[in-house]
Amino acid sequence: MSELRFSPRDWERVEQDALAWWAGDLERPLVWFTGSDPKVARPFSYMTNYPLWMPAEELIAQYEPALLAQRYYGDAFPYIWLNFGPGIMAGFVGAEVHSVSEPSETVWFTPPNDTATADGFLTYDPDNVWRKRVLDVAAALAARWPGQLVVGQTDLGGNLDIIASFRTTQALLTDCIDRADEMDAWVADATQLWLRYYDEVDAVIRPSGRGSSSWAPIWSPGTTYMLQSDFSYMISPAMFERFVMPDLVACCDHLDHGFYHLDGKGEIPHLDMLLSIDRLRGIQWIPGDGAPPPQDWLPLLDRIRKGGKLCQVFVSPEGALKIVKNLGGKGFLLVVQHGGELDDPEAAEAFLKTIHHEDTKTRSF
Repeated sequence: MSELRFSPRDWERVEQDALAWWAGDLERPLVWFTGSDPKVARPFSYMTNYPLWMPAEELIAQYEPALLAQRYYGDAFPYIWLNFGPGIMAGFVGAEVHSVSEPSETVWFTPPNDTATADGFLTYDPDNVWRKRVLDVAAALAARWPGQLVVGQTDLGGNLDIIASFRTTQALLTDCIDRADEMDAWVADATQLWLRYYDEVDAVIRPSGRGSSSWAPIWSPGTTYMLQSDFSYMISPAMFERFVMPDLVACCDHLDHGFYHLDGKGEIPHLDMLLSIDRLRGIQWIPGDGAPPPQDWLPLLDRIRKGGKLCQVFVSPEGALKIVKNLGGKGFLLVVQHGGELDDPEAAEAFLKTIHHEDTKTRSF
């Protein structure tokens, strides 16, 4: 079996520091960044772009060269995400799955037979082809690198995002007003199915893997997920409280380490409610296309931290330094995106020392 570039001692270090971070005892940020060989061919981002007839073992073999070429710096660890598209639970319950690889990769979902199904659409189907595919690929990954690799939970989606794949976005916006009582039942059904599907995938990946993660690189020894509600960008706080909050509370109660994907300024009006969820452990801030980068939202990041939540951001090296210099690093997970300038042990170590130095200066005041 080919070995990943990560030793048992590396895992011991990463796990120890991650546990301290979750507990609020780590006096520095977690800093994640990786490197690779640019000559190694990259697989599809979406596993849906490989044909369903391809055996799961052959599918995961497409990812092996890139995985073996990966280098890990700071608090990074080996993981691979079960990427079947954002909201694949819609596919589990019968939505049509559309996946393309050119000109750019994407996956989207539409109602069966191109109709907006009104009732009875959230039904568990043990024979669904997409449910079986995700579980088969998860099992193949767990068996291929037992104890060496985290398999990231598939992106099941947010409750309203899943329902919108059946009702369509426009229809669901109208439903929030005209069919609110029916929506109460739909979102309750969505939550129960979500929990069931989460547990099914987790039961495959965690026993023989190495903890759990999601599409975002956050490690947990137990269960974790990057919760979301992209649809909530378009609805009022009152609607968010009615249709989204019960789902988030139930999911956080179910998870050891629930996180929330705060996606764009349109979701900021819901932040106070998110901060009120006791078992929500952290918030990831994504400013969105065309918006200033995360380091230019310091008051928002400070609000998240002062609200008692951990915070994850995707930033440039300069952005990471700006956040740490102004807010300190404790409680942050900085996923550093770079153009290769940090892909060298000496450069990586120098950057990490600079982060630590700025963090120490901030905390000394």
